[in-house]
Amino acid sequence: MSGGVYGGEELCALVFDVGHNSFRAGFAGEDCPKTDVPSLIGYIEEAIDSKTEQTDINANNVGSQQSQRRYIFDTPGIKSPRSNMELLTFLKDGMIDNWDLMEKMLDHIYAKHLNLESAHHPVLFSEAPWNSRSKREKLCELMFEKYNIPAFFLIKNAVLSAFANGRATGVVLDSGQNQTSAVPVHDGFVIQQAIVQSPLAGDFITNQCRQYFEEKNIKLVPYYMIASKEQVKESEPARWKERSNIPDNLTSSWKNYMVKEMLQDFKAAALQVGDSAFNKEIAESMPSIHYEFPNGYNMDLTSDRFLIPEALFDTSQIKGFNSTVMGMSQIVTASIGLCDVEIRTSLPGSVIVTGGNTLINGFTERLNRDLTTKTPASMRYKLIIPNSSIERRYSPWIGGSILASLV
Repeated sequence: MSGGVYGGEELCALVFDVGHNSFRAGFAGEDCPKTDVPSLIGYIEEAIDSKTEQTDINANNVGSQQSQRRYIFDTPGIKSPRSNMELLTFLKDGMIDNWDLMEKMLDHIYAKHLNLESAHHPVLFSEAPWNSRSKREKLCELMFEKYNIPAFFLIKNAVLSAFANGRATGVVLDSGQNQTSAVPVHDGFVIQQAIVQSPLAGDFITNQCRQYFEEKNIKLVPYYMIASKEQVKESEPARWKERSNIPDNLTSSWKNYMVKEMLQDFKAAALQVGDSAFNKEIAESMPSIHYEFPNGYNMDLTSDRFLIPEALFDTSQIKGFNSTVMGMSQIVTASIGLCDVEIRTSLPGSVIVTGGNTLINGFTERLNRDLTTKTPASMRYKLIIPNSSIERRYSPWIGGSILASLV
């Protein structure tokens, strides 16, 4: 794909990897994507005024007879407070659900980030392992008929993650924003009937954090509301001033997104998964973490910073949750158990860990311990963990970059 000759000249392939957190795009053969665009798209319904032209560099305009929908892309665009701006994503359960928004995103990436003609570059596109045939056909139709690409290759993101880590066979544990999945891969092919999915992922932990702060009566104040703040002692009420130029009519979807972004910072800075099952006495003896919120309120966290992410591995810690949902180690063992006996023994030696949610401190160490202690001694598990956080976050894209440069 990378070495194809089209119109008398050799052209580099593009690699697209779509996730609930972001859309990664770049050129085959490179180490990391050229662009990483949030999968959320903002839009504002506006009445047409022929005397006024929109000049926002982060927006595209789509006209109609009575109103127009202005689309806003990229982190600076969607994080700027704007009246009546709703945030939507084109994905549902890892699959493309809103094709109009998907087209707008592709238009934006081609024009603003890659700055090239789509007809001149073949494309490798990742997809969820459980993607439906109708959606695959529709994506192929879109890429060929609208963007006129010369060649197209659609491949499961779990296979790409395995390739990125030098494996053609193994179990890919992918814990991202929307869900966690264990996908067995054998000789470069996904074993469909053995895929195991769980809702315990990044959004779940974010909601656990939100619930924790509600119980503690700690008000979450996002960055955009704060004009200034004063230094206060630990656990004292925050003293801060609200910005006076905040636009009216901010939507609930945008406000929730900004609170979620604040909680993402908290997760990265404060949370840690314990080496073993949660024990409050042991957790209390561990060093505390001091955390300051955007409005100046600050506190020390001890056992609670271990208790919140514990639900990923011990589902009995989830309040009001009566489902039979499985923890991280159970997902891996269940997926292997669903495979045929002939290939089952080749999988435990390559458990590939990927996805942004696995970057929580202590995640891989706890997973390794649970797989070692809670499974038969005959099943020798070995975790394959990318060296850097960038490699773990972008594993499918990196695998696509490697594959597209070889084809």
